[in-house]
Amino acid sequence: MGREVKTGLSELRGLGMGCHLIGFAKDEKYKHMASEKWRRSRLGRLARGFGSCGREFWAWLRCPSVILPDVERLAESLAVLRLQVSDGVDRDDEGEAPIFLLSTGWRAGSTLLQRILVTDSRLLLWGEPLGEMTIVSKITEMISHSISSRNLQLWQDQPDPSSPSLPTSWVANLYPPSSDFRLALRSLFDQWLREPAHRRGFARWGFKEVRLGATEASLLHWLYPTAKFVIISRHPYDSYRSLADARWGQVYYRYPDVLAESAASFARHWNRLAVSWPHLPAGFPCVHIKYEDLIAGKVDFRKLESWLGIEIRENVALSVSVGGTAKSAKLGR
Repeated sequence: MGREVKTGLSELRGLGMGCHLIGFAKDEKYKHMASEKWRRSRLGRLARGFGSCGREFWAWLRCPSVILPDVERLAESLAVLRLQVSDGVDRDDEGEAPIFLLSTGWRAGSTLLQRILVTDSRLLLWGEPLGEMTIVSKITEMISHSISSRNLQLWQDQPDPSSPSLPTSWVANLYPPSSDFRLALRSLFDQWLREPAHRRGFARWGFKEVRLGATEASLLHWLYPTAKFVIISRHPYDSYRSLADARWGQVYYRYPDVLAESAASFARHWNRLAVSWPHLPAGFPCVHIKYEDLIAGKVDFRKLESWLGIEIRENVALSVSVGGTAKSAKLGR
């Protein structure tokens, strides 16, 4: 009798626990349904909108500004350096013209255009090589700051290094000609990007980047006077929507301190690049392509290939979709 009572109590306890679990499950299901109903309601959408605005505003406040010298400042500095050329000769190897494909930020179609250009088997375009280091931008900033007027005068008045009177001269400031400085900078890119392309059998080379604007392009043109520049742009709203759809996580302009983690930081980067291009001097060797024209078949590739000196088979690259993202109707909250 006692055993039966204990068994009955155990069953009741089990039944009670079962009822509790069933009730808990119903409660959780109800909570989820209520939460979903709230999320889809007008008030819920409004609340999410305010939350998104708050996050974006906070991101805008703490977004570090990236300020680089403008085209005019760099031009002034380069003009100073050009005065310090040995024997009036600036040695160049002008036998080839690198191609630099530059974009107004991420998700503007630069990779698609890169694939189209490299359908010429003689051309290799490296893709954003060590881009997070912002090497070109840092060199551009360094050159733009130039040197003080005092040291410039010392440079102009310095003794001839081959003079026998050098040991009795003021040699505290003794610089090689600026042409050698320029060639030294150029050799960085030659050894880093040009030579590896040539070793692989490519006659032409260049790179694609999403972080460089007109000032950096001006520096590259100083290093490579025969270079050709292709600029691609896309509407910033569509570019950011594509980036949001891609869900890449953290995207850096400069690692580790400058992230494009919000609409504010993305817009700042896009705007810095986009507004720089009209400041290029007349006759600068560049062509501008809109992403919208590219996907609509409005780009004259015959004219482009003639200008670049390559053979483009755009149908080969356009026949395969690589790295696409979902196309949202609008940005989500």
